[in-house]
Amino acid sequence: MINLEAQLRDKAVSLDILKKEAKMPAVFYGKKTESTPISVLKKDFIAVWKKAGESGVVTIKTEKGTVDTLIQDVDVDPVTDIPRHADFYVFEKGKKVEVSVPLEFVGVSPAVKDLGGLLVKSLHDLKISADPQSIPHVIEVDISSLVDFSSQILASQVKLPAGVNLIENPDEVVASASAPREELVEESAPIDLSAIEVEKKGKKEEEGEEATA
Repeated sequence: MINLEAQLRDKAVSLDILKKEAKMPAVFYGKKTESTPISVLKKDFIAVWKKAGESGVVTIKTEKGTVDTLIQDVDVDPVTDIPRHADFYVFEKGKKVEVSVPLEFVGVSPAVKDLGGLLVKSLHDLKISADPQSIPHVIEVDISSLVDFSSQILASQVKLPAGVNLIENPDEVVASASAPREELVEESAPIDLSAIEVEKKGKKEEEGEEATA
């Protein structure tokens, strides 16, 4: 379980004050939970975000109790790439939620290793439905079935953990192997040695004539 300490936030408190306290604004909400502004230590949030991603359950602890959430959205600074604000979604216990889980490609593809092909990753995450407590951090895709350049792995062929259902289009291509690109080599025209010899001979004759004149 991933915990995150938070404080209920007064919207009147300026962002400058939060920055001085090394905090960032955030909010949690849900179908049966009203929108509640909070503040969290920025370093704590970054650590939690790195560990949970958008599919791991984060338990937010405040002075009024705890709520189990998923990270719904993160606003990051376009220059520093540091988070500035976060949205947490409070899910209903006992009900499945739909999320996108990152894919991790494992194994060795014979088409890549033995035939020199290229691994083409068409999807980088998969849409699934599951109880929040059963959502995997990543879903592994075994590429050992890619034996030639006609092989494909479809979404329906990805092995999912127990309690996880596929929401993605089952016919969506997840990965495939493509033939290596052939480097274009420009063929240079063969050198005509006889023409060079004739040219040299002609120059020598011209030089001889000039000397005689």
